[in-house]
Amino acid sequence: LASSLLIGSTAAKGMAVATGKPFLGINHLEGHLLSPFLDQTSVPPHLALIVSGGHTLLLDVEGPGRYRKLGGTRDDAAGEAYDKVGKMLGLPYPGGPEIEKVARGGNPAAYDFPRSMLHDPHLDFSFSGLKTAVLYTLQKETGEIPVADLAASFQQAVIEILVRKTLRAAKEAGRKTIALSGGVSLNHALRVAFHEAGKKAGVEILVAPPAFCTDNAAMIAFAALLRHLAGESSPLGGDIHPNLPLV
Repeated sequence: LASSLLIGSTAAKGMAVATGKPFLGINHLEGHLLSPFLDQTSVPPHLALIVSGGHTLLLDVEGPGRYRKLGGTRDDAAGEAYDKVGKMLGLPYPGGPEIEKVARGGNPAAYDFPRSMLHDPHLDFSFSGLKTAVLYTLQKETGEIPVADLAASFQQAVIEILVRKTLRAAKEAGRKTIALSGGVSLNHALRVAFHEAGKKAGVEILVAPPAFCTDNAAMIAFAALLRHLAGESSPLGGDIHPNLPLV
């Protein structure tokens, strides 16, 4: 990661010097967070869920650059759990799209997997217990492994955790808009569940366009544009920070 960031940063600095344009260093998580607003003219106050292979993060957003962390994962990120469970089930990598595909032919109620921390007062997430529950279930199975049912039941548990905690966070923060971003937000079942829950709760659900859910240059450029319009810039001598938190 550090080497790719260094290459990109060096190229951007060179272009800034050559063209006389300002240079802005952008946290890639901010790019994800703002990606649902790529086709809009402003970023209103909202509740954000960034859900990917490396992060599961809830943020209260006042506007560009004004973020407050409400919750995050204490162990595996949601996308990481998808990949690990996909490997357990013998599915190709990355596991997220494969589990979603296989789950369409399965029964989401076949296995009652745990919804960790769902009723705890805090807004943090945990997916390691769910992952372990799938492993133990696999170890107990005899005969042919019901991959579709396991995938569907696992996915249903993840979706329920994400939807219910995010809706609760929005209610507690007084937000009427929820924005989803990150690679896991590509999941069609997750999108449907959020839209259905949002409709019942009177909350608007915004999701990044599919082409901009995974890491991409457009979301970084958009975040940089908003900071540029706010009069910000970064020093050309600034360093890269591979593990820089958003807040």
